[in-house]
Amino acid sequence: MEADDLTDFDQAISFLDNYGLFQIIIILLLSLTAAPVGFSSMTAVFVSDTPEFHHANWTGDAGLSNGTEPCVDGWDFSSQTHTSTIVTEWGLVCENAWKVPFSTSLFFAGYLCGSFINGHLSDRFGRRPVLFTCLVIHGATALVQAISVSWIMFCILNWLKGVSQTYSVSIILGSELLPKSSRVTFSTIAISLGYCFGYMLLPLSAYFIRGWRMLLVISAILSFLQVPTCWVIPESPRWLLNKGRVDEAELVIRNAAKRNKVPAPEVIFRPAERCQTVIHSFKLLMLVKMMCITFVFYGLSLNTSNLNGNIYLNCFISAAIDSFAYVAIWVLVDRLPRPTLLSGTMMFSGATLLIMKLIPEDNTIVLQVLGLVGKIGVGGAFSIIFLFVTELMPTVVRNMGMGVGATSGFLGTMICPYILYTGVYMKILPFLIFGAACIVASLLSMLLPDTRYGLGMLTFVGQVQSSLNVSRRRSKKANTDIFVKLVKFSQVRTTSPFM
Repeated sequence: MEADDLTDFDQAISFLDNYGLFQIIIILLLSLTAAPVGFSSMTAVFVSDTPEFHHANWTGDAGLSNGTEPCVDGWDFSSQTHTSTIVTEWGLVCENAWKVPFSTSLFFAGYLCGSFINGHLSDRFGRRPVLFTCLVIHGATALVQAISVSWIMFCILNWLKGVSQTYSVSIILGSELLPKSSRVTFSTIAISLGYCFGYMLLPLSAYFIRGWRMLLVISAILSFLQVPTCWVIPESPRWLLNKGRVDEAELVIRNAAKRNKVPAPEVIFRPAERCQTVIHSFKLLMLVKMMCITFVFYGLSLNTSNLNGNIYLNCFISAAIDSFAYVAIWVLVDRLPRPTLLSGTMMFSGATLLIMKLIPEDNTIVLQVLGLVGKIGVGGAFSIIFLFVTELMPTVVRNMGMGVGATSGFLGTMICPYILYTGVYMKILPFLIFGAACIVASLLSMLLPDTRYGLGMLTFVGQVQSSLNVSRRRSKKANTDIFVKLVKFSQVRTTSPFM
């Protein structure tokens, strides 16, 4: 039987409520698994921060943050903001200053490797076991990293911590467990707010702890707290179907129906859905898009320590801005064409960041506001891009596709610490680079299909083309309907007695 003749998965589980008890539990638990990712991804803001310092035998008040002369007597660091960071621990200043962005780049290099490796493993062995393994490794690595005895040990563990990131696995598992309406809610706002919760918890923890080692212990605890969720969250029924484990897939859906207190049909999945072969295809366009978005998102987030004002407050505001962006995207994602929405968010960020070039550098308050406001658009784009990937990639290669996309994204993120380092020479230069990347991503977004009108999440590669065809037909019909309504409205206005 051809792929076009297959029953749509969303149609097969349509008897389930969109927001029953089962869906609420899945959304809540999987969203919380993103909290450790949000926390650990941004720890460099505090763990790797460089406080004011001077030579140990220096009698003046001038800081030497740009000095190049080696000091045999060591350094004295200010403890006003932090009691300790890796910079104060191992003297990573002057000729050793390059080690700070390098250690952060290694974390994102681990992200890059982990996105690809975890994507392949979860497509082969299942989403749930990979999620469980990553949570355990992430927590254990952060715990051991907290007792690092050297910068090299810290870097190796930083890379391993990046490898064990769980965000892409969580979003795929949730998307494959949920019907369309709750899936959009999960992908655009729920898991993003879970990530944001961890992000907002970071400055609060750092404010009261002030030491980098205990901050890593908190990161480990967050990961270990999520491990028990793996006994509650079932395996993806889409993945089980693809592997021919139809009885297990039906059991997952029947348990969901029992939780939602709705009757399940005697046969849920037809035999035609149980076996197909696929070939992998992934668009270069999506790779470039994810590279630009993750590059700018993490770049602006990590740049918090370079903004004027209180570092803890700036980091918290940055996380709060992301929350606002996620809510706005959730409200608009089914009301506007998704390529237009994605393009608009990136264009807004790009324009805001590039405007900073016109502001005098001594006007620090305006620059700080523009830098934070510019994060709104890219924060929204960061949430919607994952929805595109889950809807455009078929089940059999969805996690691999997400892994490849995330890998391309973190290729850009790896150079973020060095882009931020250019701020030493020109404070707004990182913002200008990020702004240009936003404009490029905005233009590329218009080439993507509007997945509002597709067939939902696809199971087999053979369904991709038919879904795109449906998307084009329905998109044209929607545009025609809008045009007809505008014409009728103009006719009413023309004949109005109030004209």
